[in-house]
Amino acid sequence: MLKRIRNRHFFLLDLFFIPLAVYFSYVLRLDRLNIAPFWPSWILYCVCALALTPFIFKWVGVYGRYWIYASIEELALLVGGLSVAAVLAGILNLILAGIYPAEFVFPRSVPFLYLLLGLAATAGPRLAVRASTSPQWRWGTRSPTEAVLIAGAGDAGNKILREIQANLELGLHVVGFVDDDPLKQNVTISGTPVLGVVADIPTLVRDQNLTKVIIAMPSASGQTIRQIVQMCEQAKVATQTIPALHNLLNGRVTINQLRQVQIEDLLRREPVQTDTSAVHNLLRGRRVLITGAGGSIGSELCRQVLACAPAELILLGHGENSIFTITHELRRLAPDIPLTPLIADVRFGERIEGLFEKYRPQVVFHAAAHKHVPLMEQNPCEAITNNVLGTRNVLHAARTYGVEQFVMVSTDKAVNPTSIMGASKRTAELLVLHAAQQSELPYVAVRFGNVLGSRGSVVLTFQQQIAAGGPVTVTHPEMIRFFMTIPEAVQLVLQAAVIGRGGEIFILDMGEPVKIVDLAHDLITLSGLEVGRDIEINYSGIRPGEKLYEELFIQGEKYQRTEHHKIFIAKNASTLLANSYIPTIESLIESAQHDDSERVHTLLRQLIPEHQLAGQPVS
Repeated sequence: MLKRIRNRHFFLLDLFFIPLAVYFSYVLRLDRLNIAPFWPSWILYCVCALALTPFIFKWVGVYGRYWIYASIEELALLVGGLSVAAVLAGILNLILAGIYPAEFVFPRSVPFLYLLLGLAATAGPRLAVRASTSPQWRWGTRSPTEAVLIAGAGDAGNKILREIQANLELGLHVVGFVDDDPLKQNVTISGTPVLGVVADIPTLVRDQNLTKVIIAMPSASGQTIRQIVQMCEQAKVATQTIPALHNLLNGRVTINQLRQVQIEDLLRREPVQTDTSAVHNLLRGRRVLITGAGGSIGSELCRQVLACAPAELILLGHGENSIFTITHELRRLAPDIPLTPLIADVRFGERIEGLFEKYRPQVVFHAAAHKHVPLMEQNPCEAITNNVLGTRNVLHAARTYGVEQFVMVSTDKAVNPTSIMGASKRTAELLVLHAAQQSELPYVAVRFGNVLGSRGSVVLTFQQQIAAGGPVTVTHPEMIRFFMTIPEAVQLVLQAAVIGRGGEIFILDMGEPVKIVDLAHDLITLSGLEVGRDIEINYSGIRPGEKLYEELFIQGEKYQRTEHHKIFIAKNASTLLANSYIPTIESLIESAQHDDSERVHTLLRQLIPEHQLAGQPVS
């Protein structure tokens, strides 16, 4: 019933309660119900309050608010409006009291008393409407059936709590919070107590008969999430979480974002703080071309570049289905930004030059590449034509048609490469450095390791094997890799574009490496299964071209952290170029075009002395 009250009803209620508030202000001041001989000043004060208060309320927007969702802001409007009305009415009464002191008596404390009573009179009905939406006032909804605990009593946890309280149809009842912050112990948040620290979860699960633990810690590290998940698994209670901070849309937390814990949560690191304003300034209003736009990294680059409001976003890719998919997604996200999908193979130089001549991109992100190590070992010439020839073609077109900024997405496998894929990407890096040296433009390369969820990712392979009932195959028990999430990697790529001055190689701080067998264990456990009982882990042996662990730094390159603490830079990368590189690279491309695999291997060893023979993985 209360929820049906509208602002016109509040206006009528204000007209009724304001005179009462003024009358009781006099009563409190005089300590009696008969306020004679103060009736003249009461009448004048009532007239002023009745005229001023609704007018001011209308002017500041009090009568335009939806009071079911009232907050501190609405209360502040009421206090401010009443204060102005009380003061103005009081001033007028004081003036008349000074002119007619015998006939017109006015107690000076009345405006202060009216401010308190008037606030109660006007705010009371409105707050009653607001309170009627709280769970304690709601009837006819389903009673909560699940007792849940929220891990994290911060802003995200409080927002999740409020949404649960406002949506009883969810059937959830929050019994409390746990949080390791000492300042939050033994306090109550929105009527819900903080019951202890994270380590108390097993005890609370038993004592409170909990059915679920919601992890509301978007900025927590993967190690923290892992500890909570392990405790919940031991306590036999389900877990849900919200995405990491950098994955939250506009930083907003909602109940709809709750999901099962994923491997990305367990490998999460501290949130990457990027200078988004600098990235926006770099890309806003400029024509941006992304090669490999339909791939895992390329498509995320498209999403994040689109958010920077470019003048035009040009999506270049070889796979028509992937370009079709990402184009339609981006058009839904930003229908006003021009999108140009282009189907082209970077290996065809004339085609690439024609597109650059027509569309004149100003910024290029080159993400097109073959990345699958074992497949490229079996197809070395394809790796060279796509990764090396393709990069050469894009660079040549970029220099010819005035591209102002060029960023190539590289890989940690380019460091001391033991695979054809890694060697081809290292060669592509050399081409970027040479182009930067010749043009004196900000052409740079960015190296990073594996990204979770990318096509061909070991995570997807493991998930498919688990879904099939196992076994999960790991190449070697000591195999370790660096991992990043796709959005995190792309954020840092964009940041490197801002920092780059030309001829540098940027290396992203990948954090701590992860054992692949531990990754397999985590994925099996997150699937609700047990290693050895439900799913076996088998070791298949290291594949051709693989290392036991990846490296990020090449001998001779001098590294230092940039102004962004998650990005390293090899400032002297261009000085390591040899004059013989370019002719050798041209011979390499020619050999690949003639499908001469043996000569491709020979030239790669000449070009990259640290490159070891394929099929001889080392640690």
